[in-house]
Amino acid sequence: MPGRTRVETSEQAFLINGAPTYPGRTHRGMKVEGLLLSSRMVQAIFDDLNPETRGMWAYPDTGIWDAERNVTEFIAALPSYRSAGLLAFTTNLQGGMPTPHTEERQPWQNSGWTADGQLRPDYESRLRRVTERADELRMVVILGLFYFGQDERLHDETAVTRAVECAAGWILDRGFTNVLMEINNECDILYDHEILQPHRVHELIERAKRVTKDGRRLLVSTSYGGGTIPGEKVVAASDFLLLHGNGVDKPDRIAAMVRETRALGSYRPMPILFNEDDHYLFECASLPCADGSGRATSRGAALPNNMLAAISEYASWGYYDQGTNNYRDGYQSPPTNWSTNTERKRGFFDLVRQVAGV
Repeated sequence: MPGRTRVETSEQAFLINGAPTYPGRTHRGMKVEGLLLSSRMVQAIFDDLNPETRGMWAYPDTGIWDAERNVTEFIAALPSYRSAGLLAFTTNLQGGMPTPHTEERQPWQNSGWTADGQLRPDYESRLRRVTERADELRMVVILGLFYFGQDERLHDETAVTRAVECAAGWILDRGFTNVLMEINNECDILYDHEILQPHRVHELIERAKRVTKDGRRLLVSTSYGGGTIPGEKVVAASDFLLLHGNGVDKPDRIAAMVRETRALGSYRPMPILFNEDDHYLFECASLPCADGSGRATSRGAALPNNMLAAISEYASWGYYDQGTNNYRDGYQSPPTNWSTNTERKRGFFDLVRQVAGV
């Protein structure tokens, strides 16, 4: 039965089953208790309903794309992530950019929504299995609903709002308590529907929060593009805040983003989470800080990578890996290899182990 894992917030901390995450843990003098280390795994439930582009994602060993194989292999990998100390991952009902190049218009059709905003049964099945396994492992699912370049698959604003209510109701009706909702990934990039854009997306956050069951509702937020500080209305409506570090190549800027977000007029104590960042330098994690102490400074500038810079300001961090020269060796691009098959992936999980004390 669902409900083994209950995610909540208290002030700036995340709680699982009533207790702060990573209880009592610090790393290099930085507080880790209450943080939520995560990875961007948005293609866990990926499919392509366009027969003209479906072959782009074919597995090398079979020559065909197989959505069931993809989700099965992802679910099989989850215990290894959890054993390394990872507590959360982001997935999305419209995926993410499955190639290393951002495309304004995307011919592939990866959408868990029908045109009128109903959840497709095949996507529902994959999402249910992923969420159930995460629940068993005491892991949190950060569930995104929409992605730019795919949101136009829904006919109109009515369909978008219906989808938000459908998703919230689906989660609550099935008893899942391990889900955080992200309305859309990077609301400030290329969305067709106005209600998914920065000046109105807070309306959908509020709408999702109004869906309740037995007095319970979801915790809801949305995200912006790399390096962007959230808008005041989104901050006021959200239960937690999602920042992105992709494109931010200086750790001190990551730390500054956290401080600037907390300085916003509508901010109140709530967790801050970078759930997407493509800057790593994990191999530098054991280097001493610039002052030679090996201890993080409160401003984060002396830290060697973005992950530790976020933690230095008591913000959670999430790994985003599009891949290297063969971009399909990352976690972002199908056919995805969900193992820790690269030095970059191993570096990330090694640092997670260090931070989490595994």
